Amino acid sequence: MELIIQFIDMLLHLDKYINVLIQNYGTWTYLIFFIIIFCETGLVVTPVLPGDSLLFVAGTFAATGSLKMEWLVVLLSLAAILGDTINYWIGNFIGPRVFQMENSRVFKKEYLDRTHEFYEKYGPITIVIGRFVPIIRTFAPFLAGVGSMTYGRFLTYNVVGGILWIASFILGGYFFGNLPIVKNNFSLVIFAIIIISMLPTVIEYFRQRSRAS
Repeated sequence: MELIIQFIDMLLHLDKYINVLIQNYGTWTYLIFFIIIFCETGLVVTPVLPGDSLLFVAGTFAATGSLKMEWLVVLLSLAAILGDTINYWIGNFIGPRVFQMENSRVFKKEYLDRTHEFYEKYGPITIVIGRFVPIIRTFAPFLAGVGSMTYGRFLTYNVVGGILWIASFILGGYFFGNLPIVKNNFSLVIFAIIIISMLPTVIEYFRQRSRAS
């Protein structure tokens, strides 16, 4: 329970934690950000890392000169693209082997075929739009790999989605993070970013529940 409270406190006061990182580690802060973004997008077990809020706060510090915006956009876009690529190949490696168990009640080959058809038809928009939705952005590339979405198509939209996601949140922080109304209510702004980012997932969850009932 204490760990959860500490994690929430870190999320809501991310600006203070990042300020400490910059003071203590200087240029190495870029590497720390790189690892966080890479893990959030590349490892299925770490979907709760603070991607959106981290990018916004990083952009805020870039506006004050504490960080270089160009470095942030280039390095973190690379982290996002590499993360999704690793996630795709993990899914591509694991998926077919799991679904080869023809007699399994859970992992049926027809599910794999349906997933493949879905990602060939709707995969590109899922990869791009999913970048802006926490949890979804972690699982979308994995499922694209499970469904054997053509890698050439995946890579194109992976690059486009990754750059759009990174650039939009960093630029948002860069231009708006230091406005007095934002700066004086920074914890509320971070909370709002988290809630708004999660809304599509929550709405879709209740839509599915209503359909099932």
